Amino acid sequence: MISRVFFACLFLGLVTAGSSLSCRWMDHKFKQHNEETLNLLDTMANNSTNITEVEVTVAFPNHLYHQVSKSSVEDKLAFTVQILEEVAALFEEDHSSASWEDSTVRNLLNIVNKQAEELHSCVSSLSKTTKLHMYFKRLSHHILKEMDHSAEAWEVIRKEAKAHLMRAEQLASSLHTAN
Repeated sequence: MISRVFFACLFLGLVTAGSSLSCRWMDHKFKQHNEETLNLLDTMANNSTNITEVEVTVAFPNHLYHQVSKSSVEDKLAFTVQILEEVAALFEEDHSSASWEDSTVRNLLNIVNKQAEELHSCVSSLSKTTKLHMYFKRLSHHILKEMDHSAEAWEVIRKEAKAHLMRAEQLASSLHTAN
């Protein structure tokens, strides 16, 4: 009987330690990777030549960030994972009209996908926010597709992605102060 209790406690301790270890990535690597991603996005802006300013017809979902800021740590992490996955999905679309180096886009995708993968391991169940998904779908349709994936459309997407990654950083920072 005592050995069963001991093994149950040992198992629970290992599972708890394992989950906290996997989320330590959030403390040590998320900010570093996010800064690398933001730098890559800035590099992409510097490589854009003679792009005319385009009016953004899809409103930034500030209300969703406000809602999730009042949510649990788990919900904040799930929301951040979704942001990363949605940003990656946008940059997987045809960007041949943009004046970016393919290697820069590949690096961006590698880092964003790594962040999503690592954060996903910190979340027990990933619930997607439909409104956030629909926002990114509108970006894809109303900006990229309607503007034929032009360099101007990609500049809008680059700026929107940067804004989302900056907000994701704010969410991540709020998790450090909550712990």
